[in-house]
Amino acid sequence: MRLNYVETGSADAPVVLLGTSLGANQAMWAPQVDVLAKRFRVVAFDHRGHGGSEVPDGPYTIDDLGGDVVELLDTLEVEQASYVGISLGGSVGLWLAEHAPERIHRLVAICPPSNTAENPQMWIDRAAQVRAEGTQSIADATLGRWFLPEFAEDIEPVRQMLQDCPDEGYAACCEAVSTLNLLPKLQDVTAPVLLITTDSDQSVPPETVVPLAGQLPGAHLEIIEKAAHLVTYSHPDVINPLLLAHLA
Repeated sequence: MRLNYVETGSADAPVVLLGTSLGANQAMWAPQVDVLAKRFRVVAFDHRGHGGSEVPDGPYTIDDLGGDVVELLDTLEVEQASYVGISLGGSVGLWLAEHAPERIHRLVAICPPSNTAENPQMWIDRAAQVRAEGTQSIADATLGRWFLPEFAEDIEPVRQMLQDCPDEGYAACCEAVSTLNLLPKLQDVTAPVLLITTDSDQSVPPETVVPLAGQLPGAHLEIIEKAAHLVTYSHPDVINPLLLAHLA
């Protein structure tokens, strides 16, 4: 299955893939793309079921989502790329570093869920709600987790993005998250990893992310203060220098 993607930057530059959160599309990377494109060939893509990508019937698995990115690299004729992913996109990045290590040069995983299989019901229930009532039914609660109150006036484009997400694609990706357990192979990751979490993330609490730094060989951990889940959108002034330093 082909993923929808947008390329920015020089075709001769090193490639950086940008993987989105659940419910978002590649436009969520607007605060990063122009900055990264000065040095890199930036490929921002939509997960299956999201944005302009195809929406096959669910459920999906993390193997499906990761395999889509490998296929995207093949389509681009890129042997190896760096990868930046947030939330679901961060989980996909960890999967790639575990299962296709030769394709990943450097990895940035931002607020990534890594082990939800032990308590899947929340994700199963959310998938059922979205199939019954649409993504608009979870928009307010989601934005409340993604942003602190002081950003409430700046998030309408993100609300629209979430409400535009295909219901089946969102629900099927919830089912992929519900079976997620990336912990057993973390110690096998060879790519240099920058791991980012925030002090106020309600979606993927920092206490579930911080321990990953001890399991990923040589990982560097950053904890962003006064920030919630979608920190790339709310705090680009903090995130962008971290990305450039790690990817370079």
